[in-house]
Amino acid sequence: MNKTEMAQKLAKNTDLTQAKAVEVIDEIFSSEPGKGIIAIELDADRDVSIAGFGKFETRHRKARMGRNPATGDTIQIAASKVAAFKPAAGLKNRVSI
Repeated sequence: MNKTEMAQKLAKNTDLTQAKAVEVIDEIFSSEPGKGIIAIELDADRDVSIAGFGKFETRHRKARMGRNPATGDTIQIAASKVAAFKPAAGLKNRVSI
């Protein structure tokens, strides 16, 4: 499913127009700087928990040594911050059936 298909389903299941549904999806999920409710919260190192669905969170990875697979040389991998999603039990159970 892409964003257009999601907007069509959202509009069909609610009293929103398809254009308004696209706006809602963009407001929640946008990754453009300064936009997107989830991205803004993750930028600030805050979690976004949606009961029964899951939790979006920021994870911090420490710097570590790695290996270049092409040359076999040891390289330094810098510390990083990554976005992560942990599904809730309700979502896990629904998908696994």
